[in-house]
Amino acid sequence: MYKKISVKSYENIIMGINPVIEALNSDKHFEKILLSNSANNKNINKLINIAKEHSVLIKRVDRKKLDDLTDSKNHQGCAAILSSVKYSTVQEILDFAQEKGESPFLIIADCIEDPHNLGAIIRTAECSGAHGIIIPQRHCCGITPVVSKTSAGAAGHLHISKVVNLSRTVDDLKKAGLWIYCADMNGKLWNETDFTGPSALIVGNEGKGVSRLLKEKSDFTVALPLKGKVNSLNASVAAGILMYEVLRQRSI
Repeated sequence: MYKKISVKSYENIIMGINPVIEALNSDKHFEKILLSNSANNKNINKLINIAKEHSVLIKRVDRKKLDDLTDSKNHQGCAAILSSVKYSTVQEILDFAQEKGESPFLIIADCIEDPHNLGAIIRTAECSGAHGIIIPQRHCCGITPVVSKTSAGAAGHLHISKVVNLSRTVDDLKKAGLWIYCADMNGKLWNETDFTGPSALIVGNEGKGVSRLLKEKSDFTVALPLKGKVNSLNASVAAGILMYEVLRQRSI
């Protein structure tokens, strides 16, 4: 059954083993499935196997969390959180750029946790002509109603891909001919960097920045000057400045 949770960050929640299995076998798009720590029977194992086949994230939680999330104790130790958008594949994003006759421009959100930041990044990405955004399945805010609202509707227009492994995805993008740019304070100045080729821009976590592995895999590191006493910019603000520099260079 579907249940609207107005006070939560998620809009659509399905609870119960059979309803979740039915949703997995339909065209529903999932953020994650939550199972209570004590849930362990034949039907739960069947659900887990189907979820793995569909690459849906499964997370074990205390039963009380499920009680609070569903406002019910009849969830059978299982609840699924549905996505607010239909996800695309990375290849679909690249195909979209090709259909438009444009050099691919993608944003990679490396573990952005604040839904307002992610929503703002999506909004600017859509406005600046990016062809899509890639987010990881774990350790990142999903496309929740808060994200969709903050994006001012852009989440419904921009191709968004959720991947299991960002590092592997970066390798695949490089094989496809894209240059990988990493936003980091120790990089080359943004206005001295050529963004005109096929490119993907990595924007890092609000506190930790871009992960070490993704930095190492990047072809270029780009930075914005900081003249004040604060030593960093908000992730969505930095991403917005860089995205519009890409648009400026491609418009010349």
